[in-house]
Amino acid sequence: MFQVRIHGRGGQGVVSGAELASVAAFLEGRHAQAFPSFGSERMGAPVMAFFRLDDSEIRLREPVVTPDALIIQDPTLLHQVDLFHGLAADGYILINSTRTFDEMGLSSLLTKYRPERLCTLPATEIAMKHVGRPLPNVPLLAGFAAISGQFRLESVVAAVRGKFPSKIAEANVAAATEAFDLVARSREIVHA
Repeated sequence: MFQVRIHGRGGQGVVSGAELASVAAFLEGRHAQAFPSFGSERMGAPVMAFFRLDDSEIRLREPVVTPDALIIQDPTLLHQVDLFHGLAADGYILINSTRTFDEMGLSSLLTKYRPERLCTLPATEIAMKHVGRPLPNVPLLAGFAAISGQFRLESVVAAVRGKFPSKIAEANVAAATEAFDLVARSREIVHA
């Protein structure tokens, strides 16, 4: 079973991102589960969502405490909460930021975790460019697909088209495609 924890703030599409991930996995014939965890339900409050992917039925129902991957939608949470608690040593970290891990004061993660599994992505900027709103969830989901290989971009696109009206969906598809390509290119550089 592959488990993911998403950290962000209310209004950033954290819960929708987890739901889209589970649909993308389901479209590939996998079992999937997505659910949120709220503190207070107001815009801007810290929010967590989780999703699990497996090739067999998922019976587990509790929050993800030992994730295989973290998606951090809001980098302002980085130094407020221990977001990396429980992350597997070979885990993936995808952070919504224009800055590098060093620039964010996270250089210790580069030695603690596998550097080729750590990535920053300017997801908010990509969303603003294509969607016109600061919603980083879809670009981050596509970036997660590129870095982890847990599902394909085509499945993310199908999940997005199934959730949103046509005009909004196509704007998100453009954002997802740019994000996927950006992460895929950065992985080629890391592996070169």
